[in-house]
Formats: sequence, C-alpha cells, structure tokens
Amino acid sequence: HGTIKATVLIETILAAFEMDEILYELREHSAGLNCGRWDYIFSFIKKFRRHAGFVLPDRAQVTMTTPLMHSYSLLTIKSCHRRGAHAMGGMAAQIPIKNDPEANERALAKVRADKQREVADGHDGTWVAHPGLVAIALEAFDTMVGDHQIERQRDDVQISASDLLQVPEGTITEEGVRLNVNVGIQYLESWLRGLGCVPIYNLMEDAATAEISRSQLWQWVHHGASMTDGRKLTSALVAQIQQEELAKVRTELGAEHYDSGKFELAGQLFHKMTNNPGFDEFLTLIAYSYI
Repeated sequence: HGTIKATVLIETILAAFEMDEILYELREHSAGLNCGRWDYIFSFIKKFRRHAGFVLPDRAQVTMTTPLMHSYSLLTIKSCHRRGAHAMGGMAAQIPIKNDPEANERALAKVRADKQREVADGHDGTWVAHPGLVAIALEAFDTMVGDHQIERQRDDVQISASDLLQVPEGTITEEGVRLNVNVGIQYLESWLRGLGCVPIYNLMEDAATAEISRSQLWQWVHHGASMTDGRKLTSALVAQIQQEELAKVRTELGAEHYDSGKFELAGQLFHKMTNNPGFDEFLTLIAYSYI
C-alpha cells in the first residue's frame, strides 16, 4: 500500500465539488491535489454551455483573481490541508521572451504575481510552463517558513456552491474573439502534426487552452452574444474573422511554412466544431481521424 503516490489534477467543475471524496478514496496514494486551471475553465464552459447565464467573457479576463477561480483555488487548499495533503498551484502559461526585454519583464511580472498569490493563499508548491520560470517560482515559494504550509488550515475560508459557480464579470471583445480563433487554429494545426504543447504569442498553449478557445466561440455564437462594439457574434461573422486570421498567420509565418503545414485542415475542423448544433466533447477526438 502507498507504493505509488501522485497528485490529482482538479481540472473539472464537478471535481471541485468532490475534493474530499477524491482525497479519501486515494488516501494511500495521493500526495495532494493540483489546480488544473485551464482545463477547469474549459470544463466550466462545457458543463454549462447550454445556459445563457453562464456565458464567460474573453478568456484573458478569466484570471485566478476572479471570484470563480479564486474560490476554487482556496477550496483546494482548505480541502487538502484539512486532510494533511499538499495543495499545488496552477500552471503559469507565460514563457520567456528573448527578443523583447520590456515584454519579457511584463511576462515575468505576471508569473511572479501569480506565484506570490499562491504562496499567500497557502499553496504548498506550483508548476510553470517553462524551465526559465523555475527561479521565479522558487523565489516566491522560498518565502514559506517550512517545506509546506499544511499547518495553515484556512478555517477562515468558507466556500459555497454558489461561489464555485460565480460567472466572472467582463466583456467579449473583437480582440478576444480573434485571439480565440487564431490561437485555436494554430494549436490544432500543430496538434495535427504531432505537437501537443506549442508556444504561441509568448504563451505555452496546450489542448486545454485550445479547448477554451473553441468552446467559447461555440458558446458565444449559440447564445447570440454581442461584442463590446455592439455586433452580434454569428457563424458568418466568426467565419469572416477566421479567414482574416488565417491570412494573418500566413503572413506572419511565411507562405512556404503555411502552405506546407495543415492550416487549411485545422481551419475546416475548427470552423465545424465552433458551428455544430451539438458540442463535440473534445477537439482531439475529432482530430484523431486525421493523424
């Protein structure tokens, strides 16, 4: 018993309601729980996709400081520490930017603030998307008095079901729509070529962030959401934006790179997934047929 130990990712909205049960069932094997923040956001969108009251704003606005995400993080800490398990923070998606010192410093500042928040809340450890960020994470977590913070029981934290379901305030912008289209297709194109973790616009994108992109577009179109400029998001408008973003990617990457890749296929699949009457469970299940 207990030969194998591992942390469990809390990356679905339903798992957030079952942390105690998960820790109990895996009591001889669990080293703790981990906040899988990106999959968690995707799960939230997917689970409540049919409900107009659960339409999320731009993904860039759904940060760990929103009540939705902070409640989930604090409950993870409280649940773990109550049972003597470690509560691990989430992944900072930023990566070092070599050719732009100012942009690099802004990215590092975001990681630093994220890790400092995790330490202050009571997390015992964390993870990052790039080895170049390990030093910043260590700097933050070295401020802990000991090897962990399990003694911080966080009895002051009272998280209700409604806290875990509180939709973040925010807006849907054209920039946010374009980013979802652009990044979603670029990631899917890389995935079709066998790459599952891809740096795009100085962020490490994986299947979870691509899922957020396409599920948000599906949600916005199917609920007739409007952008800040008043335009309603329709299938036709998203299709137009998609063509414009693909042209932009072709210009950025060069015609030879673009034409030798799988961007057209990725665009077709992405368009289909964001416009289907039904919701595809995972984009990877659709894409597997093409690799």
